[in-house]
Amino acid sequence: MAKTAKTYCGLAGLCVFILIVCSSIAMAADPSVEVTYRLKWLFNTSVVGDLYAKDYGFFDKAGLSVTIKEGGPERDAIKELELGYAQFGVASADQVIRARSKGAPVVVIAQLFQVNPLQWIYRADTMTVKNISDLKGRTVGITYGGNDETIMRTLLAKENITEQDVKLFSVRYDYTPFYQKKVDIWPVYRNSQGITVGDKLRAEGEEIGFLDPAGFGVKFVANSVVTSEKMLKERPEVVKAFVTALIQAWEASLSPENEQKALKLLEKYDKDTTADVRKRQLALTAGFVKPSPGVRIGTIDLSAWKQTEDIMLKLKQIPEPVKVEKAINSSMMEKSK
Repeated sequence: MAKTAKTYCGLAGLCVFILIVCSSIAMAADPSVEVTYRLKWLFNTSVVGDLYAKDYGFFDKAGLSVTIKEGGPERDAIKELELGYAQFGVASADQVIRARSKGAPVVVIAQLFQVNPLQWIYRADTMTVKNISDLKGRTVGITYGGNDETIMRTLLAKENITEQDVKLFSVRYDYTPFYQKKVDIWPVYRNSQGITVGDKLRAEGEEIGFLDPAGFGVKFVANSVVTSEKMLKERPEVVKAFVTALIQAWEASLSPENEQKALKLLEKYDKDTTADVRKRQLALTAGFVKPSPGVRIGTIDLSAWKQTEDIMLKLKQIPEPVKVEKAINSSMMEKSK
């Protein structure tokens, strides 16, 4: 009997061991949660933290298998959230506010750029812009339908400058009109085109300057991370994991000690840009994403969001208030600390 009991105990112990091993194997083989992340623009320095999260394993460690897709003029991250083609995306405040105005259940869960990199470049040896009134009589480039149009019209309205006081020029992807001096001031993203266009002008012996809307009191929110109300309600653990991994990756990508890793990553995705320009782009991007050491990357600036809504209301880009604070959910940022 004693021998039989020992045999049973041995078999039982073996079974438990086998179950534990099998369970461990099953857990290891359990596939990561698959999600799609649609960016606002192409792969470049402005999305370095997003690419860093993918290539350096931040998403993997969070149990996520993330497909990152480039954005562009033909891509609408918010629409893809609605259709279920993506679970996360990047959008600017005006896109979010317009979508909410039309009833889209989009939610903002993090704000990547604390300072909007959209500025206007001009030749500082032929004009200065110490006040917005300095634009009177000038030809000003804007992208009709773009957020630069909204920002410029707001700047002009603040100083009671009408379209009779300036000439608005429709901007395309061709900078020729600006290089030929047919346009006095041209919209650029300071951390990308601002560098390359500025370099070209300097090579011709010209001085450059930039009009920064924030310097004149206009804070218009740029790239922010969005998801759907459904995703936030039904899969909060996935949203939390995604936000946590993404913010950690952005912090790491902009850390001076990881500069070479970030630059190596950018070389992989943006081969057309020279190494020198990529390095300068990275430094400027860091300043827009984390303008001071005390600012936590991803922090949502609610006052800037409300100002953006007020601007759009005044310009009649939305028919009525959307109460943008209802589209903001900073709880995932708080949980990711």
